[in-house]
Amino acid sequence: MIFKVVIVLVLFVIIASLFSALYFLAKDKDAGVRTAKALTLRIGLSIVLFAFLLIGYYFNWIPHASV
Repeated sequence: MIFKVVIVLVLFVIIASLFSALYFLAKDKDAGVRTAKALTLRIGLSIVLFAFLLIGYYFNWIPHASV
């Protein structure tokens, strides 16, 4: 159960980062440094989440799908 909660929370943070990048892109008049930082955070969190899912599958924290 805790595994699902962590995944959902990380997905919400990824989506929030994406929308903050959109906001910074629309409102900032400079070179978009904050937009790049928000998108970099989103990519980093996505990679960490993917690795977390792979590790969870490897150690059977995620049950295998029954067909």
